[in-house]
Amino acid sequence: MNILPLYAAPQFAEQVIDWIWQAFGDGLPREFFQSVIDHSQTPGALPLTFIAVEGEQLLGTVGLWRCDLISRQDLYPWLAALYVDEAARGKGLAGLLQEHVIAFAAQAGYSELHLWSACRDFYERYGWRYIGDGLEYPNKTVHLYRYSLCPSAGGTTE
Repeated sequence: MNILPLYAAPQFAEQVIDWIWQAFGDGLPREFFQSVIDHSQTPGALPLTFIAVEGEQLLGTVGLWRCDLISRQDLYPWLAALYVDEAARGKGLAGLLQEHVIAFAAQAGYSELHLWSACRDFYERYGWRYIGDGLEYPNKTVHLYRYSLCPSAGGTTE
């Protein structure tokens, strides 16, 4: 299994668009998600989309985005649109996709990552810290998380 940027395997773009539209669309048109994916395939620039593949099989996707919650544009960057194909679930792939984005963001020099989720108790297992609630447009309460990328996070200080 390999995790790579979608721009390295653009033949998977349509499947990624369908996945995130079906999983996160909630009334938004497919074209919205197509635009997100179309604009997340420039090497070295945000947003970026990563995919997990095994041979010619697409297993999952995750994004590293500038903004994933319009009401919290003060937070930057975001782990976004984490999706694992149903046939690949239960094998730790969601954690591997998160680890990939975390490592990429740390190497790029970011000090923290953010994400929002409608559910609780999933991301905490991977080291994300709940920081409060936010508002997804137009009026949906969501849970906000932060992941510190600083090497000393959680370490002992003198």
